[in-house]
Amino acid sequence: MILLGLKNKFINDSENIFIMNKSIHSNAKKVHINYLDGLRGIASFYVLLVHIDPSVGNKLPILLEIFTKLMRYGRVSVVFFIVLSGYVLMLPVVKSDGHISGGLIGYIKRRSRRILPPFYASLLLCLLIALIVFLLETFTSFRWNPVAGAGPFFPKFSAIDILTHILLIHNLSPDTYMSINPPMWTVATEWQMYFIFPILLVPIWRYFGLTLTVITAFLIGITPTYLLNGLFETASPWFLGLFALGIAAADIGFSQKPKLIAIKKNLPWGLLAIIFTTIGFMTEWKYLNLHIWINESFFGMGAACLLIYCTEFSINSKKLPKLLQILEHPWSIALGGFSYSLYLTHGPILVLMRYCLFYINMPPLMFGIMSYILGVAISLITGYLFYLVFERPFISNILKK
Repeated sequence: MILLGLKNKFINDSENIFIMNKSIHSNAKKVHINYLDGLRGIASFYVLLVHIDPSVGNKLPILLEIFTKLMRYGRVSVVFFIVLSGYVLMLPVVKSDGHISGGLIGYIKRRSRRILPPFYASLLLCLLIALIVFLLETFTSFRWNPVAGAGPFFPKFSAIDILTHILLIHNLSPDTYMSINPPMWTVATEWQMYFIFPILLVPIWRYFGLTLTVITAFLIGITPTYLLNGLFETASPWFLGLFALGIAAADIGFSQKPKLIAIKKNLPWGLLAIIFTTIGFMTEWKYLNLHIWINESFFGMGAACLLIYCTEFSINSKKLPKLLQILEHPWSIALGGFSYSLYLTHGPILVLMRYCLFYINMPPLMFGIMSYILGVAISLITGYLFYLVFERPFISNILKK
């Protein structure tokens, strides 16, 4: 169920990335941060692979079994996207010395225009598919097979499911957060954080500093777990702390404050990214019986350190190390451009594709291979077309160019 809830959210502010690419200067040199979109694109592609189910009830061939075991870290991608979201939203705030362009109302309008139209279009698509399934079951002998249609989309849901999705609060209840299109729960979580950011986190950062901002975010995030008997656990409220780590990464990476400059210059951010990520994998070990927020916080710290590390290369107009240059590859950046649409649509597409393949008589290995080939191809094509119709018209002319 954790894998079904992957997000991505892929909702990071691409417009801010583009603007910062054009306007951030250090020593009169233009700073290019294309690696942000590249990181988002690679993470979105991994999420797509995670949600493909190559099994047909029999034991998987050994090669596919090994591959699927590598596809169990989908929530790590979610962590990266949450940290990246905080980073991108904080960039213009750092640049403007703590002010949000257009004020609170203008900020909410921009966020709404960027996030809501594709979200509701995707929800409508899911409802349309569910209606077709309902009509087929009502007027024909067709019956939906949940085994054939296993995956991140369910055509059977209630009016409460629909209502909570419309209100973007479906992530708050265990009865609704995995209904309809399960990955959508993270869209609701991030949408809620969008309000906390300008109302609470930015004022704390402006008047009390970065350290208290991060501490406050983590305390708010883990309070339901320990003091409210796990209230809203399905929304992963500790993501607010990860979001604040992204804020910290942006502030350290671009701040002109002497203390933060010293921190940026003196710490080995690349090594820290490796260390924290390694600890993240270690704390995931189930026998330690640690709460998932601990594990994901270490991954979040690793992601924040990686962003600071890459930012330093960009500020100094240097190429990223070879291992990280994939983040600036045109394919990675292109994927990042429509990753939100890909995230919103891949669930029902994968399920419908699997449903069709399930009734074709083929060996398990062939079924698995075709699941990945067709799943990736159809999802990418559908996601891009969806982007052109339902996402691109609502982004600014600056980003379109």
